[in-house]
Formats: sequence, C-alpha cells, structure tokens
Amino acid sequence: MMIRPQQKKAKLEKAFESGLKTGDKIITKSGIHGKISELYEDTVIIETMAGKLKLERSAISLDLSQKLNAPAKTA
Repeated sequence: MMIRPQQKKAKLEKAFESGLKTGDKIITKSGIHGKISELYEDTVIIETMAGKLKLERSAISLDLSQKLNAPAKTA
C-alpha cells in the first residue's frame, strides 16, 4: 500500500517514461548525461560522450531530466 504522494510521484514517473522520444536529452539517476538514440519497450539506448549505453527506462531521472530540458530563465 502506498501513501498518496508516493502514488502521485509513481504516476508522474510512469507518464514521463512512456513519453520519452528519440532525441530527448536525459540524465540518469546515477548522473550520466546523454541523448536518446533508440527506444524499446523497457529499455533505451543513449548516446554519451563515451559512446552508446543501453539502460532501463526506469533508470532515467524525472527530476533531473526536467531541469535539464527546462527553458533557461532570464534575469
């Protein structure tokens, strides 16, 4: 049984994972930066400076990726 805020967070993460598309810039939960080059049902292939990596969709951080893709604030 999950508490309501946990359920809401899980629902947001599920929607984020299903909304990923090729070309999106992402950050993994372990801090790896990359761009999605291929998508599969449960996994993604990302391009990094070191090459290509295959990761589970659940390894992509919702919070960090949204901050990365947020429009820059002007002062």
